[in-house]
Amino acid sequence: MRKRIVAGNWKMNTDKSSAIALAEAVKNQLVSVPSNTEVVLCVPFVHISEVKRVLDGSSIKTGAQNCYTQPSGAYTGEVSAPMLRSYGVEYVILGHSERREYFKESNAELAQKVKIALENNLIPIFCVGEVKEERQAGVHISVVERQLEESLFHLSAEHFFKIVIAYEPVWAIGTGLTATTAQAQEMHNAVRQMIAKKYSSDIAERISILYGGSCKPENARELFACADVDGGLIGGASLKASDFVAIVNSF
Repeated sequence: MRKRIVAGNWKMNTDKSSAIALAEAVKNQLVSVPSNTEVVLCVPFVHISEVKRVLDGSSIKTGAQNCYTQPSGAYTGEVSAPMLRSYGVEYVILGHSERREYFKESNAELAQKVKIALENNLIPIFCVGEVKEERQAGVHISVVERQLEESLFHLSAEHFFKIVIAYEPVWAIGTGLTATTAQAQEMHNAVRQMIAKKYSSDIAERISILYGGSCKPENARELFACADVDGGLIGGASLKASDFVAIVNSF
């Protein structure tokens, strides 16, 4: 059975006090986690230590939103995978569309980040997805296939098995738009078929593929009911504890 995952991506939001309060609220409101479900809070670097302290004793995992391609060195302002692991971080988001767009991260650079994350026992939540123009042109599946091929498909089966994939239709992030269940299922199934072709159907059936793109309490249950949707990478709704917990409880 595939692991179901709900990961909150706080992005560049919260100060110290509000980060602590939000983590505490999620912890207190999430009375029990549904079986075979992992809950992760991916928080800004500066809040990792405090959030980790708040979550200690709970089943909620801590994640980061990025890491650098190198383990150490003269890279002022960057944060490395070994640093994250030393704070008990377990997950790291890589390849988010905002990183690709604003910071010009390439598929080749992301392949390096995946490598360093795996070497430091971090679980990458690797994001793929198409922009509006690519969706309208009907090339959305080939766009995602290229992202996978250039950033992940060089991995051995053993290493690939540790990856979590998040499909985020870029046109649905922060816009209020959401992919229909048919659109989400189509892409998730296509990704699973790509993995089966590259590795095996067994590995494909065991990889968790999350949906990210304006997932809210109102639509989470319908999205999560899709055969190939194994949870969500939650942006805006993760900043309100009650909404995030409601999404977790949508399985």
